[in-house]
Amino acid sequence: MGRKAYIKISKYRPSLFQGKLDFSTSKGVSLTHEHPLERLLQHALLGALVFLACLYLYFVTATVLNVIAREDAISRVARIEGSIGALEQRHFALSQSVDASSAHTVGLTEVSRTSYVYRPGNVGAATIARNEI
Repeated sequence: MGRKAYIKISKYRPSLFQGKLDFSTSKGVSLTHEHPLERLLQHALLGALVFLACLYLYFVTATVLNVIAREDAISRVARIEGSIGALEQRHFALSQSVDASSAHTVGLTEVSRTSYVYRPGNVGAATIARNEI
């Protein structure tokens, strides 16, 4: 049965050159006419692309400006810390009134036992990573 059925089917099989593609407008699909929503969709996609490009540029610029402001703040903090130490030293030198009796009023205490600790490496140092973009 398999052989006869195959012969019978192959008898009615069209050749390669007998097929055709139907692109008529009766089915609602046409490659020659523009769909009514096609232009609207094209403008919407172009607008979304421009919006996303602007958003990308905004975030890149904001990140760069944030890193620059952070570096500036770190340098200003270091400069202010140095000036505070110098001002305290100058204040104590000019006041000449710090002695053992007035030391307790400014928060100074006498050191009774001194112990020095050595820590290998930077265990207690807080450092800030550079160029962390």
